[in-house]
Amino acid sequence: MSEYIDDVTQHLAQDDFQQYWPGFELVAYALYDENFVYLFNHPKMIKEPNKKYQILRRDDQFNGCTLILHHDYPTAIVDLELYNDDASLYSILVHELFHGFQYLKDESRFANEMMGVTYPLLKENIELRNQERISLYRAVFENNNEKKQQFLTTFIALREKRTSIINDHLQYENLIETIEGPAWYVELKSYSEKSDQSYDSILANYGQQLMDKYESSSNIRRSCYSSGLFICLLLDQLVPDWKEDFWGREETIYQLLKQNFNEIVQINAVKISPETEKVLERTLQKRKSMIINFEQQAGFHLIIEGKITAKGFDPMNILLFEDRLLHKNFLKIDINNQDYLVQQPVIAYCKDGLRNISKLHLVLRNKPFENGESITIDGIGIIKGKYEVKNGRLHLYVS
Repeated sequence: MSEYIDDVTQHLAQDDFQQYWPGFELVAYALYDENFVYLFNHPKMIKEPNKKYQILRRDDQFNGCTLILHHDYPTAIVDLELYNDDASLYSILVHELFHGFQYLKDESRFANEMMGVTYPLLKENIELRNQERISLYRAVFENNNEKKQQFLTTFIALREKRTSIINDHLQYENLIETIEGPAWYVELKSYSEKSDQSYDSILANYGQQLMDKYESSSNIRRSCYSSGLFICLLLDQLVPDWKEDFWGREETIYQLLKQNFNEIVQINAVKISPETEKVLERTLQKRKSMIINFEQQAGFHLIIEGKITAKGFDPMNILLFEDRLLHKNFLKIDINNQDYLVQQPVIAYCKDGLRNISKLHLVLRNKPFENGESITIDGIGIIKGKYEVKNGRLHLYVS
């Protein structure tokens, strides 16, 4: 493991990150496995002679590959178990370090993640969106300037048409692209430098997400990463110095690209293809299946009904289907002026927004302990209310 870590960190020490992005500054970073964290470049790191990193016991904050504030300092973290080769590990680390660079630059163009939760799955929008992504893909790979301009003109016309259909939800896409697109851009650049594959084959692999109509419709947020990357690549071709004054601006990367076009072609009628019908049906069926699988899983089913207020959740891991929200990671709630943290999947039935909950559905490993006027739930706490058993499920009514 130590040799694996040394190889990657040696690249970080030797490489010129200006080749990926002008002024690219490295924040702290940590590589971790099941038991230990290997922390580098942190201002509060304990300095030891001849030691490049500090070894810590892994705790709950080290999960996934992301950017965290470790002791109030931006720290890129990467799970060593997820990557089998140096190029992949190195490039995802560069990706997360770029998010740290965004933090240092006071990047503010972040999307309202609630717009992602409520993103409308409309046939017309899905049809245009998939056409748009094909045009974007072809524009990047096209060498003929005239044809490239045609693909770009079509891409912008389609996006402008979608703006008139989904309004603020399109700005959600633009902002996700602006944050994640550049991070994917430096990831691509660093991966292509370390990999033995050709640049075109690597780029085609990154573009698979852009062209996969089902995946792009079933996970709107993640699909914006690849479109953001390809917009960055087009900006390289059209405005080579676009990165020089990127920070401190309000424009999204789509707006930077659009500035190069004086006239927008109008799109009127939209014909829904059979493929789009199937994509939408499959996407909705997948959401429905996830809800049904949750509701039918083994365990002790607890239904809490009454006045419940959501105080905290992970908007990037919420699935909406009809009147139900599946919180995949956690949900912090207020019941009777008492806070509770549910650190497991839970379904919430909401009204008048996502914070006003009328009913919660939990599936527990252990049966709640009944106390007369309250129940005790392992890992959650004591909740007061009246309860009864109906159809094998425990129902708790709170005021």
